[in-house]
Amino acid sequence: MPTAAPEPMFRKDEKALCFHHELLYEAKVLELRQVDEKDKKSAYEYKVHYKGWKNTWDDWVPEDRLRKLTQENKELANNLRNEMLQQQRNAKAQAAASKTKSKGSARGSEERQTSVTANAPRGQKRGRDYDIEKEESFQSKRAVRIYTPDRLKSLLVDDWENITKHLQLVHLPSEKPVGVILDEYYESEKTKRRPGGPESDILEEVIQGLKEYFNKSLGRILLYRFEREQFYDIHEQIENPTSDLAGKSLSDVYGGEHLLRLFVSMPELIAQTNMDAQSINRLREELTSMLSWLAKDANVNSYFKQVYESPGQPYIDKIRGNA
Repeated sequence: MPTAAPEPMFRKDEKALCFHHELLYEAKVLELRQVDEKDKKSAYEYKVHYKGWKNTWDDWVPEDRLRKLTQENKELANNLRNEMLQQQRNAKAQAAASKTKSKGSARGSEERQTSVTANAPRGQKRGRDYDIEKEESFQSKRAVRIYTPDRLKSLLVDDWENITKHLQLVHLPSEKPVGVILDEYYESEKTKRRPGGPESDILEEVIQGLKEYFNKSLGRILLYRFEREQFYDIHEQIENPTSDLAGKSLSDVYGGEHLLRLFVSMPELIAQTNMDAQSINRLREELTSMLSWLAKDANVNSYFKQVYESPGQPYIDKIRGNA
C-alpha cells in the first residue's frame, strides 16, 4: 500500500505562536507545504505572518518553530518576554556601574599599564589587549536562558534549606524517580507531536540526553556536601548484586528535587558544549516547556512531596569529621 502523507499540525489561516529567535510571537499561518514535495514523508513548513509586523517579515518556518495558541503557551510567551526584559535591565545596570567605575580608575590604570607594556617583549600581546580579547570571547558565547517558574524556584529554596540548614536528607529511593518523571513527561508530550516527525525525534533525544546528563553529573555537581555520604551508600547498593537497588541507575533512585538542580545547571553545561545556535535554541525550548509542565499543580503534588528525614547524629558527626 502507498504510504500516506503525514498530517500537518497547523492549517491555513490558523492562529499560532511562532518563535523568532528566543521569543514567541502571535502569528497566522498563510500557507503550508511539504519541504520536499516528492517525498510523501517529508515534514511541513509554514508561511507565517507575525501579528503587528509588516508583511516584509512574513517567512517560511519549519514546524518545530510553531506552537499551538493555548493558554499554557501564551503564558510561556509572556514569561520568555519578561525574562528577556529583565536581562536587558540587568545588562544596562551593569554597564552603567562599569562605566562609572572605569572613569574613576582610568588614570591609575593607564599609569600601571604603561609600566607593564613598556617592558613587554616584542611580538607578545600586551596584557590589556589579551584581557580584552578574553572578555570579548567570553561575551560572544551564546547566553542560555532557561525560564524557571517561581513555584519551582521556591521548591529549590526549600530543598536547600532542608539540607544545608536543617541537616535533613531526601528519603531514597524516591517513589517518583527522575526516570519516571521524564518518561511521564514524554508520554504526555508526544501526543502533541506528529509521529515520526522531527519534533517527536527531538523530544525522544532530549529525554534520553537528560537521563544521561543526570546520571553523569549527579555525583559531580548536583549534590550538597551533606548528601555525599548518602550518595556513597546508594552507589554501594547499586554495585551490590544482592541489594534491592542492584543494577539501577541514579535516575532510578533520585527524584524531582535533584532533577530541578540539573535544570538550574543546564545553562552552564550547555555553554561547555559545541552545539550550534539552532540546536541550543531548540534544547532551550524543550527544557522551558518541561519546566512549565513540572510547575503544574498536579505534577508539583506528585513529584515534589518528598519526605525529608534526619539521618541521625552519627551521620552528622561523620560529615563534620570529613569537613
